Amino acid sequence: MLKKLYPICFILLLGLTSQTCNSEDPVEEDGWVSLFDGQSLDGWKAVMGKADFEIKDGEIVGTAVYGTPNTFLITEETFEDFILEFELKINHISSNSGAMIRGQFDEAARDGQGLVYGYQIEADPSERAWSGGLYDEARRGWLYPLELNPEAKSAFKMGEWNKYRIEAIGNEIKSWINGQEVAYVVDDMDSRGFIGLQVHSIYDEAHAGEKTYFRNIRIQTENLNPQPFEGDVFVVNTGFNKLTDYEKENGWKLLFDGESSEGWKGAYRADFPDKGWHTKDGILMVEASDGSESMSFGDIVTKDKFSAFDLSFDFNFSEGANSGVKYFVTLSEGNKGSAIGLEYQILDDKRHPDAKNGRDGNRTLASLYDLKTADKQDRFVKKPGEWNHGRIVVYPDNKVEHYLNGVKVLEYVRGSEEYRDLVSQSKYKVWENFGEAEEGHILLQDHGDEVKFKNIKIKELK
Repeated sequence: MLKKLYPICFILLLGLTSQTCNSEDPVEEDGWVSLFDGQSLDGWKAVMGKADFEIKDGEIVGTAVYGTPNTFLITEETFEDFILEFELKINHISSNSGAMIRGQFDEAARDGQGLVYGYQIEADPSERAWSGGLYDEARRGWLYPLELNPEAKSAFKMGEWNKYRIEAIGNEIKSWINGQEVAYVVDDMDSRGFIGLQVHSIYDEAHAGEKTYFRNIRIQTENLNPQPFEGDVFVVNTGFNKLTDYEKENGWKLLFDGESSEGWKGAYRADFPDKGWHTKDGILMVEASDGSESMSFGDIVTKDKFSAFDLSFDFNFSEGANSGVKYFVTLSEGNKGSAIGLEYQILDDKRHPDAKNGRDGNRTLASLYDLKTADKQDRFVKKPGEWNHGRIVVYPDNKVEHYLNGVKVLEYVRGSEEYRDLVSQSKYKVWENFGEAEEGHILLQDHGDEVKFKNIKIKELK
């Protein structure tokens, strides 16, 4: 329920006559309430930086100021569940912006300058084109980069008015730009907060004075009617082992139910290991032992085999840990130690010596172990003890992609000349047709270090 109704004034054109409404009475249509009356900034306040906000021709115009932090124009009112719509225009590639939703403000932070943090739906005019993605401002960073939905990168139009729609209902947040489905996140960190319009800080004085424009800002808070996503959009879920109805309808299924070892067994054995691996509080974990490769408790594998698939998993490694997620594991090599398969490497790159082994860093985190190096930035790597999100996509044409925290870090094609050349220079050259099986198990590795997993889900691709 809105505690405060924002005034709005509009003109009804009836032939050549006009009529102005009473500014004390907000205009509502199908439950919509305007947050901006087109004439004043009543109900809003600017915080943090020194960027200027003014009203011109019924628009809010934010002007960048050099040498000041991000500036946010935030509502004095806070909101819980809502549907928000607004229009935004950017004319300069350097004018990064966005809208805070359920935003938070710590007035005492940064020596009294204050700090805005929380969910932000991005406006990104750069070549990266992540507009509509979800960024956790001043906290966890990117929750939904548009590498997860590359088709939506073209939705935002530079130099034009872009219509944003954002639904924040319960623990689900969805975004659209110009009718294009963009981001879908399930997260419960903040259930209530303000709406905020951002003018980003600038690092080059030449960009001072660049402007960002907002208009037609309206919100619904009652009798909400969520708009379903029609396409096949990847869902980021930071919770524990739950699928949305949307994911189920699109073919996703859990490989770990959060409570049991159902669907898993030890590699080279018929049952699940009786020690070392266990489930607790929605987490599947392997205990630390002596750091050896699969000699203490052993690897575990799915009972089912998979060929083309989209595999998503969250992992949390201890300091100095080594582990991995393998795929196309056949269990036919009879080798000692870990079962053979293509491996998404899990490693503490800063503390484990294996990061310096191999060739050109091809044993580092998210790499195709001993074959191809992940191209990643430190800002997208979570520290030991924090949850990272991994993803492996194997297409029916044998193209494979690795992702780390929503960003694609490598791709290759199984069976290609390039791939076989990589194998010939690796430890896997002794196995004929390594990694080219038509199907195989998914494997979680025991490498003697504590590693935790959750949200292990898969979608088979036809």
